[in-house]
Amino acid sequence: MAEDLKKIYRTIMDDHFSPEMEISFIDGDNRQTLFYEKVVWTIDNVQKGLRYGENPGQEAALYKLVNGNLVLGDTETIQPGKYLASDIELLQSGKHPGKTNLTDTDNALNILRYFTEKPVAVIVKHNNPCGVAMSDSLEDAYKKAHMADRVAAFGGCIALNRSVDRATAEAVCKQFAEVVVAPDFEDGVMDIFAKKSNLRIIRVRNIERLQTFVGQRCVEFKSLIDGGIIAQWSFVPSAETKKDLKLAETEYKGKTYSIKREPDDREYQDMLFGWLVESGITSNSVIYVKDLTTVGIGTGEQDRVGVAEIARDKAYRKLADRYAYETYGKAYNDLQDQDKKDEADAMAAKENGGLKGASMVSDAFFPFRDGVDVGIKEGISSIIQPGGSGNDYQSIEACNEAGVTMVYTGQRSFKH
Repeated sequence: MAEDLKKIYRTIMDDHFSPEMEISFIDGDNRQTLFYEKVVWTIDNVQKGLRYGENPGQEAALYKLVNGNLVLGDTETIQPGKYLASDIELLQSGKHPGKTNLTDTDNALNILRYFTEKPVAVIVKHNNPCGVAMSDSLEDAYKKAHMADRVAAFGGCIALNRSVDRATAEAVCKQFAEVVVAPDFEDGVMDIFAKKSNLRIIRVRNIERLQTFVGQRCVEFKSLIDGGIIAQWSFVPSAETKKDLKLAETEYKGKTYSIKREPDDREYQDMLFGWLVESGITSNSVIYVKDLTTVGIGTGEQDRVGVAEIARDKAYRKLADRYAYETYGKAYNDLQDQDKKDEADAMAAKENGGLKGASMVSDAFFPFRDGVDVGIKEGISSIIQPGGSGNDYQSIEACNEAGVTMVYTGQRSFKH
């Protein structure tokens, strides 16, 4: 029985989806049609599409936009032929990609597009980033992203915005990953990756043009239980630079409440970095960022104070795990000696889970001050959020009491 269960994950499904697809938007005599072709790869001299869908037993197909141009009002879709995630190049297929591998890759690119000036690593698991970091070298960016959450990074998709060098490849191969995505790979790197036979290596040559996708929209479709479809334009963050942010201020019962302290340059950098990472995280979410590295990521929770606490608790757990790994060479959960666990916990607690001086990032407003209080109690120094709550004055008062600064983006960043 156990072997049969394992076998289903190795089974490749032959899908019955058609080789072409058309989607038309019709308004009277005006018809706008988007034309798609199914994507296949030649692996071991056999053409194969997606391995399977979200689960074994679900047929799935990947289509790329090859023609058509949809214009609705003043907004138009990305032009056909500007391929990224829908036209990947498999350099090493291992188990060739399934639906979840492609959606993880796509969300990693979704985040990566905002960062081009310096090396950045994004590790995605279950369509949410578990570690994101920017640094002066690709190897250091990857190591920081990985150590931000070693546990969740297991079996993740690693996306890098620079050509992979040998040092970074060696670092990647010390862990188990499903996918590595990068614009290119230096000499000798593929020999290193070949040691991991099931690792999928994906080259996206257009990755250097990722920034051209900033501000570009596509139509997103969500199928409902009865076959109905919701269509919406994809999300575009409006706050990308310091000048796009507003120091928190609101009126309540005729009184104006304003943040007293302006953020410094480091805080602005961390807040903007976190806000753009936030665009790729499932809502309701709160994250913490310090020194251009994610510290704690809370996703998909029903209440905002709850997700702030989840992100905080994860920051403590992940830092304790990191200290256990660096000190004893073992994951925290693999330590048999309780004294060693207590020591790792104490080290993490001394640093408040790495939250001292961090920036708190929220994809929607805080309905009450209890949400910001979670971060303030841990020593955060800045907060970025959309603003717009009737109780914004409470959050402003909480920040001023603690000497914390806060800015508004003026835009919600939900992702369902």
